[in-house]
Amino acid sequence: MPSKRKPKKKSNPDQLTVFTEPGEADGMAIARLALRPTVQAARTLKVYGNSWGDLDLNGLIDSLVEQTKASSEGDLSRAEAMLTSQAHTLDAIFNNLAKRAITAEYMPNLETYLKLGLRAQSQSRATWEALAAIKNPPVMGYVKQANIAHTQQVNNTDTSRARENQNPKNELMEKKDGERLDTGATSTTSQADPAMATVGEIDRTKNQGR
Repeated sequence: MPSKRKPKKKSNPDQLTVFTEPGEADGMAIARLALRPTVQAARTLKVYGNSWGDLDLNGLIDSLVEQTKASSEGDLSRAEAMLTSQAHTLDAIFNNLAKRAITAEYMPNLETYLKLGLRAQSQSRATWEALAAIKNPPVMGYVKQANIAHTQQVNNTDTSRARENQNPKNELMEKKDGERLDTGATSTTSQADPAMATVGEIDRTKNQGR
């Protein structure tokens, strides 16, 4: 018995489905949708994914929404898989260009192949470093604590140096002030002055003769 199901009408893969909120104008809904990162990425993927045929725009958006939700919840398995695949792809590009360079007939072609190949190699290394940072994130608390300890050490060193520089000045000022205020040394010198003693004796002799 033949099936009575009607073939599903194929929708336009370039047509974007827009959902409006209650009381929201159509123009506002379209603007809100156009600003979504997943929509922009889906449109870009559709342009660059021509080798896969005519990709469905709404399907791309739904898949990207699923992946962004997983990332926000801490599931980075897709990101790790993507970085690993890209690192291998960049390494393949490097090897391809390196082999082309060694068989190049002219020096400008050799330089161009090597320059592009080394760029791909550098990007491959950077991709592996990004993956390592995801797997083993740096401990920011330890770095911050080390910086605080270093700052305290510098401040303590500056304070001790300031005290060392200040102490000789204080000692010098105390010594000078002490010499200036030593009244005992001044009185002793005046009593032992021979000139003053002689004058006293002469005055007493003159008085007795009178």
